[in-house]
Amino acid sequence: MRDTPALIAIIDDDASVCRALQRLVRSFGMKTSIFASGELFLLDLASAERPDCVLLDVQMPGMNGFEVQEQLARDRLDLPLIFITAHNDEGIEGRASVAGAVGLLHKPFTDHALMELLQVALQPLAGNDPGVDGGIR
Repeated sequence: MRDTPALIAIIDDDASVCRALQRLVRSFGMKTSIFASGELFLLDLASAERPDCVLLDVQMPGMNGFEVQEQLARDRLDLPLIFITAHNDEGIEGRASVAGAVGLLHKPFTDHALMELLQVALQPLAGNDPGVDGGIR
């Protein structure tokens, strides 16, 4: 079992979404770091604590969520990713699956749906089976 709270990185260009997700994730007993862009997140990785999971918006100016994921893969940084999107494009679900994401949440999503996917993403850290299946929400 883990001694310290998990660190969840939240990457979304909408500051109000970042704040709402930060409050929600903290209510689950986890730490957060928030980033307004994928570029800022990638720059921070070199000098900051590595997150245990990344909540990553798909559509952002500059690097989109999939481009951030591709850069992480090129850098051989295997971080559990949960993509979030407000778009109902079926292609996004396929890309998220191919990218190896823990899941994809469609905005608006429930607190429960996010908690389920975070449990799946953090399962290897906890060393136990949370009994939850991840997937597209």
